Amino acid sequence: MGSYSEGKDFIVNWIQQNFLKGSTCLDVGACDGKWRDLIGDYLVMDACEIWMPNIEYHKLKSKYRMVFNCDIDKLAYQWYDLIIFGDVIEHMPVETAQSVLNFARTHCKDMIIGVPFLYRQDAIYGNPYERHIQDDLTEELFAERYEGFEKILQPRSDYAYYHKK
Repeated sequence: MGSYSEGKDFIVNWIQQNFLKGSTCLDVGACDGKWRDLIGDYLVMDACEIWMPNIEYHKLKSKYRMVFNCDIDKLAYQWYDLIIFGDVIEHMPVETAQSVLNFARTHCKDMIIGVPFLYRQDAIYGNPYERHIQDDLTEELFAERYEGFEKILQPRSDYAYYHKK
């Protein structure tokens, strides 16, 4: 899914208000590197992207300090000041997403989670990882499945950004 553009400028401003220039960031599910394009050199950014064609086609290795080609639940990282999960958790089974977010919680200062609500999607552009497994997510289900997060912004009724409390 190409994520929604609404709210991204607000989130970039929020990042600049809450993190020092040069803070470290992991962009999970980097896809085309949109967050890197928006944040620029303000943060030192690494990427985790499971689909190698995205890494190659979008030239992610030229955008990020490091690019990890793996599933985020297989990446053993030590610490990032910020982790961005932009349109990621809906692609994982609930238990996997919970495990990934629980690990991230203790390995970062804060995280941003962008999530669509009630959005069905199959594989697109030949990428099987684009399928939405949690296509039933609503605000209520997000709060029930993923405790300890608060909404930063809801730019539209079917999409919201959260960060850890």
